Amino acid sequence: MADTNKNVFISHYGKDDEHIGKLKGLMKDKGYILKNSSMDSTKPNQANNENYIKQLLRDRMKWAGTVMVLIGKDTHKRDWVNWEIELANRLGKKIVGVFINGASDSDIPDAFEKYGDSLVGWTSGKIIEALEGSCTDFQNTEGGLRISPHGASRGDC
Repeated sequence: MADTNKNVFISHYGKDDEHIGKLKGLMKDKGYILKNSSMDSTKPNQANNENYIKQLLRDRMKWAGTVMVLIGKDTHKRDWVNWEIELANRLGKKIVGVFINGASDSDIPDAFEKYGDSLVGWTSGKIIEALEGSCTDFQNTEGGLRISPHGASRGDC
């Protein structure tokens, strides 16, 4: 089977940066190559001007087909993550949340609750289904269904 390339923007809290590589590895094992356009430790940026940073993030996000949000224990406290989710919504991007192991259901960013399209645990099958659009469920950290902020569950994954 040939690898499937996915252009993504992985929104995350900087302290969760190590999980980007783990996510890419998990997906690569299943034949998915994630091409990440967000800023991370592999391509750091030392800019301090907020408007410049926002423009840079806008340009990088426009390139991506999907915005993935890594949800860890402090993600919901990060203004930049909420801003990126709001931007993804304005740009009409699919927004997929992925729980990092150790996260809790209370760690979901407010903007994701409003605009997220699916929320899955750290399992390659569910992540692939969410990326492909065949899963629009909102899972809890245990992998069970939780009530979607958009109403009843909208998918079957």
